[in-house]
Amino acid sequence: MLARKAAHLSLVVLLLLSFYIPARGEAGGVPMLKDIYAGDFLIGFAARSDYWLDEPLLDHFNAVTAENMMKWEALQPRPGEFRFTQADNLVRYAQEHGMAVIGHTLIWHNQTPDWVFKDENGREVSREVLLARMEEHIKTVVGHFKGRVKGWDVVNEAVEYNPATGKWELRDTPWRRIIGDDYIEYAFRFAQEADPEAELYYNDYNAADVPKRDAIYALVKGLLEKGLRVDGIGMQGHWDLQHPSVEAIREAIELYSSLGVKVHITELDISVYTWDDRANRYPTGLPESVQEQQAARYGDIFRLFKEYADVIERVTWWGVKDSHSWKNNFPVPRRPDYPLLFDGQGNPKPSFWAVVDPYSPWRENREKYSTAQDR
Repeated sequence: MLARKAAHLSLVVLLLLSFYIPARGEAGGVPMLKDIYAGDFLIGFAARSDYWLDEPLLDHFNAVTAENMMKWEALQPRPGEFRFTQADNLVRYAQEHGMAVIGHTLIWHNQTPDWVFKDENGREVSREVLLARMEEHIKTVVGHFKGRVKGWDVVNEAVEYNPATGKWELRDTPWRRIIGDDYIEYAFRFAQEADPEAELYYNDYNAADVPKRDAIYALVKGLLEKGLRVDGIGMQGHWDLQHPSVEAIREAIELYSSLGVKVHITELDISVYTWDDRANRYPTGLPESVQEQQAARYGDIFRLFKEYADVIERVTWWGVKDSHSWKNNFPVPRRPDYPLLFDGQGNPKPSFWAVVDPYSPWRENREKYSTAQDR
């Protein structure tokens, strides 16, 4: 483990000396994250829509996830009416800029139109009808993007706590109620048939928390034992300054990778609020002391990621600038949060510099690039 860390540190030092470009409005140089981590894993972002794909900050990334453009309600809002324009624009942009595309998501309990589960009289459809609709949707969508999408979040957030049983188990959704527990198996099978070359992932939040972590592990293990292909597990990184602990993230990475699948850090954003904190503490900006805490947190987490770069395939932020983050409206509507690497004006925050080299203080990293740019 020490040898691996030393090798990663040597690579970082070399990259620090060679990769930088001037940032707009910055006196010094700003390194490209995709170059810094070229020997480790893909660096991704989530695109909310196609209207801001000219954002210069996107040069930092070599992977993109469709935040909403590839969900069921966006692609097939009405039976048989497929709308691919926005998603096609995103894929075209990604191809032109050398980015891998992650499709998100084929099967989820949210953002799926009610008609999917109902007949013309408003009654729930049969298992056979829903399976047919699932198959048509997955094969049409995956087939449309065949050869252009690196991988798919096939099923999203299917595990939850059931207070009636006291267990973590499959979420009570129309998919499960109508089809049964095997709906996940069918989803992966249909996706594989539609594009045998695309990677297939299971994605969920709180994936480092025990016992949900163990339930996710058991779910994917069961799929693999049934001969289904699962290439990766997406650990959503909707974390905060305290939770989960670095050790919990480490244990989850080790557990999931023991299945022989890759780990994807998805939907990464480090909130400045704990989950149960509903106060609006920073309505006009983030205090320097909290910026320091967030930078330290990002540094701790990225040291861990580099340690496990052999099993982590991708790290994707759920947004680019703080002003575009979904956390500004969740869980408290209209409360500003500051979870990303760039502020609302696109300037790199201390957290950005902490990620550039997680083994050095962020101020030293910023100074290195300012000095290099001035030479």
